[in-house]
Amino acid sequence: MSEQFEIIEDRDDIPSNPTRNPRISDLIDARFSRRGFFKGLMATSAVVGAGIATRGVAKAQSASTLTFKSIPQKITETHAVAEGYDADVLIRWGDKVVADAPEFVPGQVDATAQNKQFGYNCDYVGYMPLPVGSNSSDHGLLCISHEYTNAELMWPGLKDSMGASQEQALHEIAAHGHSIVEIKKTNGKWQVIDGSKYARRISALDTEMQITGPAAGHDRLKTSSDNTGTRVIGTLNNCAGGKTPWGTILISEENFNGYFGGDIAKTSEERNYKRLGISPESWYSWIKYFDRFNVEKEPNEPNKFGWMVEIDPYDPTSMPKKRTALGRFKHEGATVVLNKDNSIVAYSGDDQRFDYLYKFVAANKYNPNDRAANMDLLNEGTLYVAKFNDDGSLDWMPLIFGEGPLTAENDFNSQADVLIETRRAADLLGATQMDRPEDVEPNPVNGKVYVMLTNNSKRKEGNAPNPRAANPHGHVLELTPPGGRGKDADHTANRFTWDIMLAAGNPSNPDDKAVYHPAAESWLSCPDNMAIDHRGRLWISSDGAQGSDIPDGMWATDVDGPGRALTKFFFACPVGAEMCGPEFTPDGTTLFLAVQHPADGSSYEAPSTRWPDFADGIPPRPSVVAVTKQDGGEIAG
Repeated sequence: MSEQFEIIEDRDDIPSNPTRNPRISDLIDARFSRRGFFKGLMATSAVVGAGIATRGVAKAQSASTLTFKSIPQKITETHAVAEGYDADVLIRWGDKVVADAPEFVPGQVDATAQNKQFGYNCDYVGYMPLPVGSNSSDHGLLCISHEYTNAELMWPGLKDSMGASQEQALHEIAAHGHSIVEIKKTNGKWQVIDGSKYARRISALDTEMQITGPAAGHDRLKTSSDNTGTRVIGTLNNCAGGKTPWGTILISEENFNGYFGGDIAKTSEERNYKRLGISPESWYSWIKYFDRFNVEKEPNEPNKFGWMVEIDPYDPTSMPKKRTALGRFKHEGATVVLNKDNSIVAYSGDDQRFDYLYKFVAANKYNPNDRAANMDLLNEGTLYVAKFNDDGSLDWMPLIFGEGPLTAENDFNSQADVLIETRRAADLLGATQMDRPEDVEPNPVNGKVYVMLTNNSKRKEGNAPNPRAANPHGHVLELTPPGGRGKDADHTANRFTWDIMLAAGNPSNPDDKAVYHPAAESWLSCPDNMAIDHRGRLWISSDGAQGSDIPDGMWATDVDGPGRALTKFFFACPVGAEMCGPEFTPDGTTLFLAVQHPADGSSYEAPSTRWPDFADGIPPRPSVVAVTKQDGGEIAG
């Protein structure tokens, strides 16, 4: 999630959860106070602070399996990467995607051109090997989401996107969505293949999508442009994502509420839209020019957003599908795990303060020998929401129409209603309020699930999985399914256990109550996205660390053994930028990173950096970077 939307949400809809449901910080406090957690926290913080200053590096070298040395935590105009590695810019905003795309022209307003070029603010990155079904690590497709736009950095004379003209608004709409490019490593360097048959731009301007699953065709999804409730143009605010075992990608619709405006009281969806944070004022000028973004004119249009979108990157003619069975909320992403019995489980976080953690279990099993049979596995299944307990257990509660409070008595008349108003359904079940659950990923090596909780400066009291009353730095949760390690873990189970892996913040500041390994080389703030390498090690990106006077970037740590929670700083973003999209090739020799909104907080005329071109007249350009080891070996191997 972007810094820009963080600021807007503070002004707009944080928090939008009206319930008194248990909060994760209350539960953490209750659980860990019994074993002196906070007393130990303070002591550990002091040790970690001393370790970073005096002896942390020496201890880290003997404890951690990560072979690189941490880089300095300094904010500069450019990026930095650990010694012995190269970080090459692979593709930038405005670069060619489809074969007939024109060259990028700084300051130009041209939606038609943008619709063929690499979009703005790259976020999720998914690597899909070529040929299909292979495990290739030197040839594949790169699938990249485009979350939002910074109009003030795209063109001169603007303070924000609300000031954009109609032509600029169309350009912004085209810059949203997704890009698919073919890439190949030649002589140790990655290159985009020009003219690839796989190259595709999926945009909010003109890409038609199918709405599938229980909510498809419901009256609440019907609009003047689609009286079937099964079609929609485009996808908005695509943040993180995921991949499926059958070779498709999932991209999220996160802060979609900010694109709509108007008086929600004039619609039949006032309660629904209020819970999602739709307000009279849109974040974009689009509402001035296009009726679909005005709820007074198109009262059901917002119900077509807030879903997970499935795309087949290997078929550029295929229609993307919005999978309503996975629920409607501010999805950070959805990561899929193949369970030991061939069940499909998808985890997702609702990225807002005081909202919830979810998992979806598909009704039908995965068939490893029939890709076509798997293509609609996400159409049917059960969505669950998490309730954490202070004894260290976690219950997954099903959101099923007709069960418990999810009945007509509470205005739920079908499973479609439950999914359209997933947040309200979860409210009624008593789900645990979280501190901005962002990326949620299962670890195939140890079988556990890791949850990035970015921060919650609005919290006044703690609960079990969110122990700090004021939590500006966030933390990492570790969930353990029953059954055993690795592939033996049963992700379909209704009861897990949970723990805190690390509590972010500056260990030299006792007020932060930070918890790391005593020999940690560097500290982090605001964990956001993650990647898990083939050894099971955790790679953590950040969003908001620059507010703590350290750069956003990429940290790594072991999750087991003597190096557990021993964080090392691998990559630093340029000033204003957020770290997104960590993705490894299957062999672990390349790490793809998305650098989003460089120079955020400045202007086109006077940007705080001109990364990555550093040429007069060229604005900062969000870009994807390919990190490789100079000796060609495995990253951190």
